[in-house]
Amino acid sequence: MHPAASEDGLTSYCFEDLQVGMQGVYRRVITQGDVELFAQVSGDINPLHLDEAFAGRTMFEGRIVHGMYTAAMISAVIGTRMPGPGCIYMSQNLRFMAPVRAGDEVVASVTVAELFSAKRRAKMDTECRVGDKVVLKGDALILVPTREQLDALGDAG
Repeated sequence: MHPAASEDGLTSYCFEDLQVGMQGVYRRVITQGDVELFAQVSGDINPLHLDEAFAGRTMFEGRIVHGMYTAAMISAVIGTRMPGPGCIYMSQNLRFMAPVRAGDEVVASVTVAELFSAKRRAKMDTECRVGDKVVLKGDALILVPTREQLDALGDAG
């Protein structure tokens, strides 16, 4: 279980090193500026995320972070920490459990739930929390490179 860690903070696990229960985590305090950038990049300019007056009249009583921004934090864990660079996202199931607001620290975690050796796939339990509250829950299927494939990727750079 020796990941290849690089100077830029990326951690790469090959399929052979994965074990059920291994976990990766990414945390970030979300700013309103982040929300505005996400709206710009995604094209989702729903006033629920951008207009306090509009959002204040909704059931949320104020602006909330895009659910898909929160979900993108799961992608950050998978692509940079567990399993890391070289893996391929195959599917993701999501349930949004509670709103996230600018100023919240979101902790995204991915836990290896099941391994499928024949096809080098890993099922991951995925979750985002704000404090003790689960705000997003789901699972993902990831194609994970072998040690040989990961070494070849390293040689290509």
